[in-house]
Amino acid sequence: MSVLQQGATEEKGENARLAAFVGAMAIADMVKTTLGPKGMDKILQSMGRGHEVVVTNDGATILKSLYVDNPAAKVLVDISKVQDAEVGDGTTSVVVLAGELLREAEKMVLQKIHPMTIISGFRESCELANKRLEAVSINNEKDEKKFRQDLLNIARTTLSSKILTHDKDHFAELAVDAVLRLRGSGNLEAINILKKPGGTLRESFLDEGFILDKRIGVGQPKRVEDAKILVANTPMDTDKIKIYGARVRVDSMQKVADIEKAEKEKMHDKVKAICAHGINCFVNRQLVYNYPEELFADAGIMAIEHADFDGIERLALVTGGEIASTFETPEAVKLGRCKVIEEIMIGEDKLVHFSGVALGEACTIVLRGASSHVLDEAERSLHDALCVLAATVKDKRVVLGGGFPEMAMARVVGEAAATTPGKRSLAMEAFSAALRAIPATICDNAGLDSAELISQLRAAHAADGATASGVDVITGGVGDMNKLGIYESFRVKQQVLLSATEAAEMILRVDDIVKCAPRQRQE
Repeated sequence: MSVLQQGATEEKGENARLAAFVGAMAIADMVKTTLGPKGMDKILQSMGRGHEVVVTNDGATILKSLYVDNPAAKVLVDISKVQDAEVGDGTTSVVVLAGELLREAEKMVLQKIHPMTIISGFRESCELANKRLEAVSINNEKDEKKFRQDLLNIARTTLSSKILTHDKDHFAELAVDAVLRLRGSGNLEAINILKKPGGTLRESFLDEGFILDKRIGVGQPKRVEDAKILVANTPMDTDKIKIYGARVRVDSMQKVADIEKAEKEKMHDKVKAICAHGINCFVNRQLVYNYPEELFADAGIMAIEHADFDGIERLALVTGGEIASTFETPEAVKLGRCKVIEEIMIGEDKLVHFSGVALGEACTIVLRGASSHVLDEAERSLHDALCVLAATVKDKRVVLGGGFPEMAMARVVGEAAATTPGKRSLAMEAFSAALRAIPATICDNAGLDSAELISQLRAAHAADGATASGVDVITGGVGDMNKLGIYESFRVKQQVLLSATEAAEMILRVDDIVKCAPRQRQE
């Protein structure tokens, strides 16, 4: 007898576990091919109105866009989102590692090993691996020159698996300069990324200050020095009658003219109140109509309309002002300041450039590229690099890349498994095998013989504890990661290890999946 309402389904024991494993592994296999410097891209086409197309190899972007029905797969989608929010990169690695852990766990479950035994083995392995990761990390915070070199290496490594791989040196410099300007605050809001189609990716540049993608009003000064900026969000279009859905009865045209005149005077007073703040630049989120624009021009004030929301909030942050919407009390309004506001040209577009802003670390990265798809993907790649660098500036440790940390961790876990009695040792061996799957995937994606390379790496790591061997996808062999300058952020690697283990553990605990029946409509 079923206690569940009609239409609900329940899967128990083996079936539930298999459904969970299959869903999670399917998701992992899908993003697997995007891992590493030779990873492939995916085209995501929406079924919505515009049939929008996204071309990307960013794990989190791919998984966010999917509609997933399997509950275990949803858990993996969530860990990639968390990884993206927490450290910005490693979104594919974390899903692939969790998928591999579950692939190994499935074999053990079929051998009648209890999930709790597997979980305790995974737990112990995770702690050992984490300790090993800390031991192989390098910290150069005392030496500024070396630390900058570490950051450049990390940025290059992060970008080498993305669309920017051919110009990675150029973009690594841009990203490192932008992040070091933040002086450790890690506030990525201060870095504005502006996308302008046209030109090539190589023509992208970093500009100190803030660039707003808007135009200056007609007949107003095109350059203002020592600017006092009022950032506002207020309607400036009430100088013409627009009474919607209301009937106004007047007995002559004169009355209509009177109403218009009253409206105009109201607007005039408002502009007067704004000018009373002693400003020479007015930036409004909403429209600025012709009449007030004319008044601003007469007063010699630069007025910029329709500054988009993200733009205006950033502008207020960067210039040190606050967004105002009432103007009766000038002394209570905090004005933004900057040295020079001028109009500049990028490609064929005119933009407004604010330089010498109050928030000294603010800067704008202008991306150029062939099409909007290329620019969107370039922005995602650059965002990943910026997040990783910001995380590294907070936690100064770095580790070698190219599958080196995974091999080092797998070795320690494998050695511990050999001395652990009982069935837990099987789980530890499985954990070690799952870790080795990451460098194996990097090899597979580069079209190399992964079995051959991984066994060479195992031998190199087992023979010499101080080795720096990892996968060199360019020559297709084992290379010294230190000489090649392939580095990754310690914070990213640690987050991948911990998140993947927790997610795998969570899915392993499942032995029952209940799907509730949808609520029936009442006729």
